[in-house]
Amino acid sequence: MSNLRLAFSAWAMRELPVEQQIAIVQRAGYVGICLVSDDRFAALDAMRISSAERRALRSRLHEAGLSLTAIAGHANLLEPDAEQLRRNMDRIRAGLDLAADLAGAAGPPPLVSMGQGKPETYATDRTRLAERFGELAHHAALRGGVLALEPHVGQAMDQPEKVAWLMQTVDSPCFRLNLDNSHFEVMGRDMDEYLPQLLPYAVHTDLKDQRGRSPDHEFLVPGEGDFAYARYLQALRDGGYAGYLTVEISVMVQRRPDYDPSEVAARSFRTLVAAAREAGVPLEHRGAGIGAV
Repeated sequence: MSNLRLAFSAWAMRELPVEQQIAIVQRAGYVGICLVSDDRFAALDAMRISSAERRALRSRLHEAGLSLTAIAGHANLLEPDAEQLRRNMDRIRAGLDLAADLAGAAGPPPLVSMGQGKPETYATDRTRLAERFGELAHHAALRGGVLALEPHVGQAMDQPEKVAWLMQTVDSPCFRLNLDNSHFEVMGRDMDEYLPQLLPYAVHTDLKDQRGRSPDHEFLVPGEGDFAYARYLQALRDGGYAGYLTVEISVMVQRRPDYDPSEVAARSFRTLVAAAREAGVPLEHRGAGIGAV
């Protein structure tokens, strides 16, 4: 069985130049990075980046020894304005094209996107989401890639049963799951409930810490809460997941006046490496200790 591999998401530092994002992740000892494509941040935008810039980015990742684990490229698929919805769909297609252009030896990294909507409108939202994700999965297939849903507390796709329904309804190997378990945890779901339902669809995972129950919850830096990381790593391994475990830092943390992405990346790294050691689960990284490469 392949090892889990430790990565860090540039969501923690979206405003910084990509070169600086890569340097922070490399320095902390991770083996992978999830980049963010978003028109709100100048660092990387799939709709604007040129062919030459794509080649240069691929070279920078290679030189840094980092794998591109995924690209986060969110756009609202339930946008009521028809013209804006068309642009949102085009944005996700552009993200899938960017992933194909940045593909490594294992193929294009998944493009991660949320569905939006609200829990109270799930009954009507789900059919439209299935249709639109299905259309985008067809484009992913043409590019040899994968579109990965990110469920989110407070959105239509917020519970594991809903996610499983959507996966089965779209029924495409090019539509899969970015498993960010924190959203299920703050709704009081236990990993023994959601992992058996969702691991068969997971192609990427995000990980943070959390405290409280929705809507009175808080996302935290790994190690700041009481989440059982060792138990989670064991459950991932036992469930057959072998891929990237990507630390994601919430906007809630980024709003702190003393926030420093380099410090948070280093602290999260230590937390996960210690948890892997406790669990006896091999975890690939570039620091000293268990599973170092």
